[in-house]
Amino acid sequence: MQRDSGAPLYEFFAGGGLARLGLEPDFACVFANDIDPAKAAAYRAAFPPGDDMRQGDIWKLNSSDLPGQAALAWASFPCQDLSLAGARRGLAAPRSGAFWGFHRLIGKLAHEGRAPDVLALENVTGLLSSHGGADFTALIHALDDLGYRAGALEVDAALFTPQSRPRLFIVAARNAPAHLAASGPSEPFHSAALRGVVARLPDTLRKHFVWWRLPAPPKRNTRLADLLDEAPGAPWRSAEQTARLIAQMSPLQRARLDAVAESGRSEVGAVFRRIRIERGERVQRAEARFDGLAGCLRTPAGGSSRQLLLFVDGADIRSRLLSPREAARLMGAPEHYPLPASQTQALHLIGDAVCVPVVRWLSQHLLAPLAGAVAARKTA
Repeated sequence: MQRDSGAPLYEFFAGGGLARLGLEPDFACVFANDIDPAKAAAYRAAFPPGDDMRQGDIWKLNSSDLPGQAALAWASFPCQDLSLAGARRGLAAPRSGAFWGFHRLIGKLAHEGRAPDVLALENVTGLLSSHGGADFTALIHALDDLGYRAGALEVDAALFTPQSRPRLFIVAARNAPAHLAASGPSEPFHSAALRGVVARLPDTLRKHFVWWRLPAPPKRNTRLADLLDEAPGAPWRSAEQTARLIAQMSPLQRARLDAVAESGRSEVGAVFRRIRIERGERVQRAEARFDGLAGCLRTPAGGSSRQLLLFVDGADIRSRLLSPREAARLMGAPEHYPLPASQTQALHLIGDAVCVPVVRWLSQHLLAPLAGAVAARKTA
């Protein structure tokens, strides 16, 4: 894929490199890391020759492995221990605790006088409530100890693409230029949950916390149906399978489906199967949305499994799985982005990724200006 010039970038927990797609051309990756061999292979396929990808455990990296000095370090650290779909074990657990491996590296770089001026961390919004906010506090405290002033934004990919995907972005910089910081929180990026956890920070951390200023994007003009293939790669499910899916709906969900069918409109709904507790028993339910959005993409091994599509055209109702290429479009990946041949691997890669237009908006309006402002001060 196209390589662009820009400020040097380190990308940790890089996955298939969708964050890199959003950060270019403002930043140019000089080092990338991921522990998963399949993801590292996908990254190299997307960005040949791939010699900037170092596959392996972040705890085994040394500062000497990182070339030069980056303007930005990006870290989409694992979310499994923070997600509502996981066990919520927090930052002390093995997977989400990989953040501390990243923190260790930044500390070593700081000791050598070449720490990045800007850090950007991405994770699920469950970080705000993990252990009653204690994990968020610990993370902000850790960044503060390294000499960074941190702030956070909650951004839903639905602002940019037809997918409901709220994510938390923590941006930390050695300095916070006045024109990039607001006097307080504002919509749509500073949610009530974020404001609440910040209000409970210790006084010193709260005084250092930055409410980053980020403009709202133009109104999205695409719907789920706009990104779907007319000749899908995923096969249609049988009439019997579709009937069983509909039978798994609750009475309320079935009433909504019937209303769409009776309207005579052609609509596409996104469906997840979830386990609900009803009258003390675990019941699998099919839950559909017809608001033009897909549900949050997840890995095939996630608690909600793969996302299905329900095509309603009057009394004619068909269903099929969302294809990997359609999932990639929902993440804002370009058509030429190479996906693994295995559907399971492709969906795992995309389900763990970041939404490209979200990252691009952050880069253009916050990360690149922060890096530029720091560079300007150094040369002044």
